[in-house]
Amino acid sequence: MSELVKKQITDAKAAMDRAIEHADNELNKIRAGKASPSMLDDVYVDYYGTATPLSQVGSVNTPDARTIVVQPWEKSLLSAIEKAIMEANLGVNPQNDGVIIRINVPPLTEERRRDLVKKAKGEAENGKIAIRNVRKDANEKIRKLKTEGVSEDEMKTGEAEVQKLTDSYIVKVDQLSEAKEKDIMTV
Repeated sequence: MSELVKKQITDAKAAMDRAIEHADNELNKIRAGKASPSMLDDVYVDYYGTATPLSQVGSVNTPDARTIVVQPWEKSLLSAIEKAIMEANLGVNPQNDGVIIRINVPPLTEERRRDLVKKAKGEAENGKIAIRNVRKDANEKIRKLKTEGVSEDEMKTGEAEVQKLTDSYIVKVDQLSEAKEKDIMTV
């Protein structure tokens, strides 16, 4: 197989790795009934007029499976953090005791669990679509190599390699999705 085709396959593999990583991050944002600091990753606090990630204005810990504690670096930020958590619409109520903010994560209802499973399947499907798009782009690039003297056989071999990669990465997305679904449905 020519170096040009190998490079396209390597590039496709790197892009698929990024798609898997993105899908995994999106799945991790879906809460499974257990308190997790990553639940607050998308919360931004108004820090002196600048939207700043919560993790940069205080420490976020989980002392137990149902509680998240936010300890701001500056006491003056307590109300801003509380407001930001409320506006993030996470389905939780922050409790400000003047020193820290405590968030009790309620157990999920059966209906909410099913909704979260649907959301997880949607994120997994987005991951699969991203991988298929990488396959399409890689195959187009391989076909364009014909102008640079790459033979039909090498092109077919390259496309077959890309397809093998695609299949293996789609299996990885399915595994991530199944693990998340199991996590969500575990009471």
